[in-house]
Amino acid sequence: MTAITPLRVDIPQAQLDDLARRLDHTRWPDELPGLGWSYGVPLGYLKELAGYWRDGYDWRAQEAALNAHPQFTTEIDGQRVHFLHIRAATQGALPLLLTHGWPGSVVEFLRVIEPLSADFDLVIPSIPGYGFSGPTSEPGWDVDRIARAWAELMRRLGYRRYGAHGGDWGGPITRELGRIDAEHVVGVHLTTVPGQPADAEPRDDTERERLAQRKRYQRELSGYASIQSQRPQTLAYGLNDSPAGQLAWIVEKFREWTDSASAPEDAVDRDQMLTNVMLYWLTGTAGSSARLYREALRVWVTPPRPSPTPTGVAVFPRDLLLPIRRFAEEFNTVTHWTEFDRGGHFAAMEQPELLSGDIRAFFL
Repeated sequence: MTAITPLRVDIPQAQLDDLARRLDHTRWPDELPGLGWSYGVPLGYLKELAGYWRDGYDWRAQEAALNAHPQFTTEIDGQRVHFLHIRAATQGALPLLLTHGWPGSVVEFLRVIEPLSADFDLVIPSIPGYGFSGPTSEPGWDVDRIARAWAELMRRLGYRRYGAHGGDWGGPITRELGRIDAEHVVGVHLTTVPGQPADAEPRDDTERERLAQRKRYQRELSGYASIQSQRPQTLAYGLNDSPAGQLAWIVEKFREWTDSASAPEDAVDRDQMLTNVMLYWLTGTAGSSARLYREALRVWVTPPRPSPTPTGVAVFPRDLLLPIRRFAEEFNTVTHWTEFDRGGHFAAMEQPELLSGDIRAFFL
Protein backbone atom coordinates (compact mmCIF):
# COMPACT_ATOMS: atom_id res chain seq x y z
CA MET A 1 0.00 0.00 0.00
CA THR A 2 1.26 3.47 -0.88
CA ALA A 3 2.14 5.50 2.19
CA ILE A 4 -0.09 8.20 3.64
CA THR A 5 2.16 10.92 5.04
CA PRO A 6 1.16 13.64 7.52
CA LEU A 7 1.55 17.19 6.20
CA ARG A 8 2.08 20.37 8.16
CA VAL A 9 1.94 23.55 6.10
CA ASP A 10 5.05 25.65 6.80
CA ILE A 11 5.73 28.18 4.07
CA PRO A 12 9.30 29.54 4.12
CA GLN A 13 9.49 33.19 5.12
CA ALA A 14 11.43 33.86 1.92
CA GLN A 15 8.29 33.11 -0.09
CA LEU A 16 6.24 35.56 1.95
CA ASP A 17 8.95 38.21 1.60
CA ASP A 18 8.97 37.65 -2.17
CA LEU A 19 5.19 38.11 -2.28
CA ALA A 20 5.48 41.41 -0.39
CA ARG A 21 8.23 42.60 -2.72
CA ARG A 22 6.18 41.77 -5.81
CA LEU A 23 3.12 43.53 -4.42
CA ASP A 24 5.27 46.59 -3.65
CA HIS A 25 6.42 46.72 -7.28
CA THR A 26 3.11 46.02 -9.01
CA ARG A 27 2.88 47.78 -12.36
CA TRP A 28 -0.72 48.94 -12.25
CA PRO A 29 -2.68 49.44 -15.49
CA ASP A 30 -4.77 52.47 -16.42
CA GLU A 31 -8.55 52.44 -16.11
CA LEU A 32 -11.49 54.15 -17.79
CA PRO A 33 -13.50 56.17 -15.26
CA GLY A 34 -16.97 55.38 -13.98
CA LEU A 35 -17.35 51.80 -15.25
CA GLY A 36 -17.46 49.93 -11.93
CA TRP A 37 -17.05 46.19 -12.40
CA SER A 38 -18.41 46.12 -15.97
CA TYR A 39 -14.95 45.99 -17.59
CA GLY A 40 -13.42 43.80 -14.89
CA VAL A 41 -12.03 44.37 -11.41
CA PRO A 42 -11.91 48.12 -10.62
CA LEU A 43 -8.44 49.56 -10.10
CA GLY A 44 -9.25 51.27 -6.82
CA TYR A 45 -10.75 48.12 -5.34
CA LEU A 46 -7.82 45.92 -6.31
CA LYS A 47 -5.23 48.42 -5.06
CA GLU A 48 -6.94 48.54 -1.68
CA LEU A 49 -7.27 44.75 -1.48
CA ALA A 50 -3.65 44.23 -2.53
CA GLY A 51 -2.60 46.74 0.12
CA TYR A 52 -4.49 44.80 2.75
CA TRP A 53 -2.96 41.56 1.47
CA ARG A 54 0.46 43.18 1.81
CA ASP A 55 0.08 44.83 5.24
CA GLY A 56 -3.08 43.63 7.00
CA TYR A 57 -3.53 39.97 6.12
CA ASP A 58 -1.81 37.46 8.43
CA TRP A 59 -0.77 34.32 6.55
CA ARG A 60 0.76 32.73 9.64
CA ALA A 61 -2.60 32.89 11.42
CA GLN A 62 -4.32 31.32 8.43
CA GLU A 63 -1.57 28.72 8.16
CA ALA A 64 -2.16 27.80 11.81
CA ALA A 65 -5.89 27.48 11.12
CA LEU A 66 -5.16 25.05 8.30
CA ASN A 67 -2.74 23.11 10.49
CA ALA A 68 -5.41 22.81 13.18
CA HIS A 69 -6.92 20.07 10.98
CA PRO A 70 -5.10 16.81 10.21
CA GLN A 71 -3.62 16.96 6.71
CA PHE A 72 -1.92 14.29 4.65
CA THR A 73 -0.48 13.49 1.26
CA THR A 74 -0.41 10.25 -0.68
CA GLU A 75 0.48 9.28 -4.23
CA ILE A 76 -2.32 8.05 -6.49
CA ASP A 77 -1.81 7.22 -10.17
CA GLY A 78 1.57 8.94 -10.10
CA GLN A 79 0.24 12.19 -8.63
CA ARG A 80 0.64 13.63 -5.17
CA VAL A 81 -2.77 14.11 -3.54
CA HIS A 82 -3.22 16.36 -0.54
CA PHE A 83 -6.23 16.02 1.74
CA LEU A 84 -7.66 16.95 5.10
CA HIS A 85 -9.03 14.06 7.14
CA ILE A 86 -11.20 14.94 10.13
CA ARG A 87 -12.80 12.10 12.05
CA ALA A 88 -16.24 12.55 13.59
CA ALA A 89 -16.73 12.76 17.32
CA THR A 90 -18.74 9.51 17.23
CA GLN A 91 -17.52 6.15 15.97
CA GLY A 92 -19.16 4.63 12.93
CA ALA A 93 -20.03 8.00 11.37
CA LEU A 94 -20.65 8.07 7.63
CA PRO A 95 -17.53 9.19 5.72
CA LEU A 96 -18.14 12.24 3.52
CA LEU A 97 -15.84 13.37 0.70
CA LEU A 98 -15.96 17.12 -0.14
CA THR A 99 -14.59 18.34 -3.48
CA HIS A 100 -13.96 21.97 -4.43
CA GLY A 101 -13.66 23.53 -7.88
CA TRP A 102 -12.01 26.52 -9.59
CA PRO A 103 -11.11 29.10 -8.37
CA GLY A 104 -11.61 27.37 -5.05
CA SER A 105 -9.56 25.08 -2.84
CA VAL A 106 -9.87 23.11 0.37
CA VAL A 107 -10.09 26.52 2.06
CA GLU A 108 -13.69 26.70 0.79
CA PHE A 109 -14.75 24.08 3.31
CA LEU A 110 -13.11 25.40 6.48
CA ARG A 111 -16.37 26.89 7.78
CA VAL A 112 -18.34 23.66 7.37
CA ILE A 113 -15.80 21.38 9.07
CA GLU A 114 -17.14 22.00 12.58
CA PRO A 115 -20.85 21.46 11.82
CA LEU A 116 -20.30 18.49 9.51
CA SER A 117 -17.69 16.70 11.61
CA ALA A 118 -20.30 16.23 14.31
CA ASP A 119 -21.96 13.65 12.06
CA PHE A 120 -19.42 12.69 9.38
CA ASP A 121 -15.83 11.60 8.94
CA LEU A 122 -14.62 14.29 6.53
CA VAL A 123 -12.16 13.76 3.68
CA ILE A 124 -11.38 17.02 1.86
CA PRO A 125 -8.87 16.58 -1.00
CA SER A 126 -7.19 19.14 -3.20
CA ILE A 127 -7.92 18.37 -6.87
CA PRO A 128 -4.77 17.25 -8.75
CA GLY A 129 -3.15 20.39 -10.11
CA TYR A 130 -4.55 22.55 -7.29
CA GLY A 131 -2.81 23.72 -4.14
CA PHE A 132 -0.74 21.07 -2.40
CA SER A 133 -1.92 18.45 -4.93
CA GLY A 134 -0.15 20.35 -7.67
CA PRO A 135 1.19 20.96 -10.09
CA THR A 136 0.36 18.00 -12.31
CA SER A 137 3.24 16.56 -14.32
CA GLU A 138 1.39 14.99 -17.26
CA PRO A 139 -1.79 15.51 -19.27
CA GLY A 140 -4.87 13.39 -18.77
CA TRP A 141 -6.12 14.53 -15.37
CA ASP A 142 -9.75 14.87 -16.41
CA VAL A 143 -12.95 14.37 -14.40
CA ASP A 144 -13.00 10.58 -14.86
CA ARG A 145 -9.41 10.18 -13.72
CA ILE A 146 -9.91 12.39 -10.67
CA ALA A 147 -13.04 10.44 -9.73
CA ARG A 148 -11.10 7.19 -9.97
CA ALA A 149 -8.38 8.71 -7.79
CA TRP A 150 -11.00 9.68 -5.19
CA ALA A 151 -12.38 6.13 -5.18
CA GLU A 152 -8.85 4.87 -4.55
CA LEU A 153 -8.29 7.45 -1.81
CA MET A 154 -11.40 6.34 0.05
CA ARG A 155 -10.45 2.69 -0.37
CA ARG A 156 -6.97 3.47 0.93
CA LEU A 157 -8.47 5.15 3.99
CA GLY A 158 -10.47 2.01 4.70
CA TYR A 159 -13.91 3.37 3.78
CA ARG A 160 -16.26 0.96 2.03
CA ARG A 161 -19.43 3.02 2.33
CA TYR A 162 -19.39 6.78 1.97
CA GLY A 163 -21.12 9.89 0.63
CA ALA A 164 -19.75 12.73 -1.46
CA HIS A 165 -20.47 16.41 -2.05
CA GLY A 166 -19.14 18.84 -4.64
CA GLY A 167 -19.67 22.10 -6.47
CA ASP A 168 -18.13 23.72 -9.55
CA TRP A 169 -15.64 21.10 -10.86
CA GLY A 170 -16.43 19.21 -7.68
CA GLY A 171 -19.94 18.70 -9.08
CA PRO A 172 -19.05 16.60 -12.13
CA ILE A 173 -16.19 14.92 -10.24
CA THR A 174 -18.53 13.92 -7.41
CA ARG A 175 -21.25 12.83 -9.81
CA GLU A 176 -18.79 10.65 -11.74
CA LEU A 177 -17.46 9.19 -8.50
CA GLY A 178 -20.99 8.13 -7.60
CA ARG A 179 -21.42 6.56 -11.01
CA ILE A 180 -18.14 4.61 -11.19
CA ASP A 181 -18.08 3.60 -7.52
CA ALA A 182 -21.81 3.11 -7.02
CA GLU A 183 -21.13 -0.04 -5.02
CA HIS A 184 -19.62 2.08 -2.25
CA VAL A 185 -21.10 5.57 -2.69
CA VAL A 186 -24.40 5.84 -0.84
CA GLY A 187 -25.28 9.19 -2.40
CA VAL A 188 -23.93 12.38 -3.94
CA HIS A 189 -24.88 15.94 -3.02
CA LEU A 190 -24.28 18.63 -5.64
CA THR A 191 -24.45 22.38 -6.03
CA THR A 192 -23.32 22.16 -9.67
CA VAL A 193 -25.19 19.80 -12.01
CA PRO A 194 -23.69 19.02 -15.46
CA GLY A 195 -25.91 18.28 -18.44
CA GLN A 196 -27.95 21.50 -18.33
CA PRO A 197 -28.77 22.88 -21.82
CA ALA A 198 -28.92 26.55 -22.75
CA ASP A 199 -31.18 26.25 -25.80
CA ALA A 200 -34.24 24.31 -24.58
CA GLU A 201 -37.79 25.61 -24.66
CA PRO A 202 -38.78 26.88 -21.19
CA ARG A 203 -41.91 25.57 -19.51
CA ASP A 204 -42.35 28.30 -16.89
CA ASP A 205 -40.88 31.58 -15.70
CA THR A 206 -38.24 29.90 -13.55
CA GLU A 207 -36.94 27.88 -16.48
CA ARG A 208 -37.06 30.97 -18.69
CA GLU A 209 -34.89 32.91 -16.24
CA ARG A 210 -32.40 30.07 -15.82
CA LEU A 211 -32.07 29.45 -19.55
CA ALA A 212 -31.56 33.19 -20.11
CA GLN A 213 -28.89 33.11 -17.40
CA ARG A 214 -27.06 30.36 -19.27
CA LYS A 215 -27.18 32.32 -22.51
CA ARG A 216 -25.80 35.39 -20.73
CA TYR A 217 -23.01 33.26 -19.28
CA GLN A 218 -22.05 32.01 -22.74
CA ARG A 219 -22.24 35.53 -24.18
CA GLU A 220 -20.62 37.64 -21.45
CA LEU A 221 -19.15 35.66 -18.56
CA SER A 222 -17.38 32.60 -19.97
CA GLY A 223 -14.18 34.25 -21.20
CA TYR A 224 -12.12 32.83 -18.34
CA ALA A 225 -13.24 29.29 -19.25
CA SER A 226 -12.41 29.81 -22.93
CA ILE A 227 -8.89 30.98 -22.12
CA GLN A 228 -8.25 28.23 -19.57
CA SER A 229 -9.60 25.51 -21.87
CA GLN A 230 -7.68 26.72 -24.92
CA ARG A 231 -4.39 28.31 -23.84
CA PRO A 232 -3.79 27.63 -20.13
CA GLN A 233 -0.01 27.72 -20.53
CA THR A 234 0.00 31.23 -21.96
CA LEU A 235 -2.23 32.47 -19.15
CA ALA A 236 0.06 30.87 -16.55
CA TYR A 237 2.98 33.18 -17.30
CA GLY A 238 1.09 36.24 -16.11
CA LEU A 239 -0.68 34.69 -13.14
CA ASN A 240 2.38 32.82 -11.87
CA ASP A 241 4.55 35.95 -12.01
CA SER A 242 2.19 38.65 -10.72
CA PRO A 243 0.35 38.32 -7.41
CA ALA A 244 -1.86 41.26 -8.38
CA GLY A 245 -2.77 39.43 -11.57
CA GLN A 246 -3.51 36.22 -9.69
CA LEU A 247 -5.56 38.18 -7.17
CA ALA A 248 -7.65 39.92 -9.83
CA TRP A 249 -8.23 36.70 -11.79
CA ILE A 250 -9.73 35.01 -8.74
CA VAL A 251 -11.53 37.78 -6.84
CA GLU A 252 -13.48 38.78 -9.94
CA LYS A 253 -15.25 35.41 -9.69
CA PHE A 254 -15.99 35.99 -6.01
CA ARG A 255 -17.70 39.22 -7.06
CA GLU A 256 -19.65 37.82 -10.04
CA TRP A 257 -20.64 34.42 -8.67
CA THR A 258 -21.62 35.25 -5.09
CA ASP A 259 -24.56 36.85 -3.32
CA SER A 260 -22.69 40.14 -3.05
CA ALA A 261 -24.11 43.64 -3.38
CA SER A 262 -21.01 45.54 -4.44
CA ALA A 263 -17.81 43.70 -3.47
CA PRO A 264 -16.87 40.06 -2.78
CA GLU A 265 -16.56 40.78 0.95
CA ASP A 266 -20.32 41.32 1.05
CA ALA A 267 -20.63 37.55 0.65
CA VAL A 268 -17.39 35.95 1.87
CA ASP A 269 -14.85 36.63 4.58
CA ARG A 270 -11.95 38.67 3.19
CA ASP A 271 -9.23 36.71 4.98
CA GLN A 272 -10.70 33.37 3.87
CA MET A 273 -10.85 34.61 0.27
CA LEU A 274 -7.21 35.72 0.43
CA THR A 275 -6.16 32.40 1.97
CA ASN A 276 -7.79 30.71 -1.00
CA VAL A 277 -5.76 32.98 -3.32
CA MET A 278 -2.63 32.20 -1.32
CA LEU A 279 -2.91 28.47 -2.01
CA TYR A 280 -2.72 29.20 -5.73
CA TRP A 281 0.11 31.69 -5.33
CA LEU A 282 2.31 29.81 -2.86
CA THR A 283 2.05 26.49 -4.73
CA GLY A 284 2.45 28.01 -8.20
CA THR A 285 -0.65 26.24 -9.49
CA ALA A 286 -2.36 28.94 -11.56
CA GLY A 287 -1.40 27.06 -14.72
CA SER A 288 -1.97 23.48 -13.60
CA SER A 289 -5.37 24.34 -12.11
CA ALA A 290 -6.39 26.00 -15.37
CA ARG A 291 -5.36 22.89 -17.31
CA LEU A 292 -8.38 21.05 -15.91
CA TYR A 293 -10.51 23.14 -18.28
CA ARG A 294 -8.51 21.82 -21.22
CA GLU A 295 -8.50 18.23 -19.98
CA ALA A 296 -12.16 18.03 -19.05
CA LEU A 297 -13.93 20.36 -21.47
CA ARG A 298 -16.23 17.62 -22.74
CA VAL A 299 -18.02 17.54 -19.37
CA TRP A 300 -19.81 20.76 -20.30
CA VAL A 301 -20.46 20.02 -23.99
CA THR A 302 -21.61 16.38 -24.03
CA PRO A 303 -24.54 14.76 -22.19
CA PRO A 304 -23.45 12.95 -19.02
CA ARG A 305 -23.75 9.21 -18.66
CA PRO A 306 -26.72 8.19 -16.50
CA SER A 307 -26.02 7.69 -12.81
CA PRO A 308 -27.97 5.28 -10.58
CA THR A 309 -26.64 6.84 -7.38
CA PRO A 310 -29.12 8.76 -5.19
CA THR A 311 -28.51 12.44 -5.85
CA GLY A 312 -29.28 15.52 -3.80
CA VAL A 313 -29.15 19.03 -5.25
CA ALA A 314 -28.88 22.35 -3.40
CA VAL A 315 -29.64 25.46 -5.46
CA PHE A 316 -28.33 28.83 -4.26
CA PRO A 317 -29.95 31.75 -6.12
CA ARG A 318 -26.82 33.80 -6.93
CA ASP A 319 -24.85 30.85 -8.25
CA LEU A 320 -23.20 31.18 -11.62
CA LEU A 321 -25.54 28.72 -13.38
CA LEU A 322 -28.76 27.51 -11.80
CA PRO A 323 -29.91 23.97 -12.65
CA ILE A 324 -33.34 23.02 -13.97
CA ARG A 325 -34.72 19.95 -12.23
CA ARG A 326 -36.28 18.18 -15.23
CA PHE A 327 -32.95 18.22 -17.05
CA ALA A 328 -31.11 17.04 -13.94
CA GLU A 329 -33.52 14.13 -13.65
CA GLU A 330 -32.74 12.95 -17.21
CA PHE A 331 -29.29 11.73 -16.16
CA ASN A 332 -29.41 11.56 -12.36
CA THR A 333 -31.42 9.70 -9.75
CA VAL A 334 -32.60 12.85 -7.99
CA THR A 335 -34.09 12.10 -4.57
CA HIS A 336 -33.55 15.46 -2.85
CA TRP A 337 -33.84 19.03 -4.18
CA THR A 338 -33.62 22.25 -2.16
CA GLU A 339 -34.01 25.82 -3.43
CA PHE A 340 -32.54 28.42 -1.07
CA ASP A 341 -33.37 32.12 -0.93
CA ARG A 342 -29.80 33.37 -0.47
CA GLY A 343 -26.24 32.36 -1.25
CA GLY A 344 -24.16 31.85 -4.36
CA HIS A 345 -21.48 29.73 -5.98
CA PHE A 346 -19.17 29.41 -2.97
CA ALA A 347 -21.91 28.05 -0.73
CA ALA A 348 -19.60 26.58 1.93
CA MET A 349 -18.04 30.02 2.42
CA GLU A 350 -21.19 32.13 1.99
CA GLN A 351 -23.83 30.03 3.73
CA PRO A 352 -22.09 27.28 5.71
CA GLU A 353 -25.10 26.67 7.95
CA LEU A 354 -27.50 26.25 5.03
CA LEU A 355 -25.15 24.00 3.10
CA SER A 356 -24.16 21.78 6.01
CA GLY A 357 -27.81 21.49 7.05
CA ASP A 358 -28.84 20.39 3.56
CA ILE A 359 -26.01 17.86 3.36
CA ARG A 360 -27.08 16.47 6.74
CA ALA A 361 -30.74 16.32 5.64
CA PHE A 362 -29.80 14.39 2.51
CA PHE A 363 -27.45 11.82 4.01
CA LEU A 364 -28.84 11.25 7.49
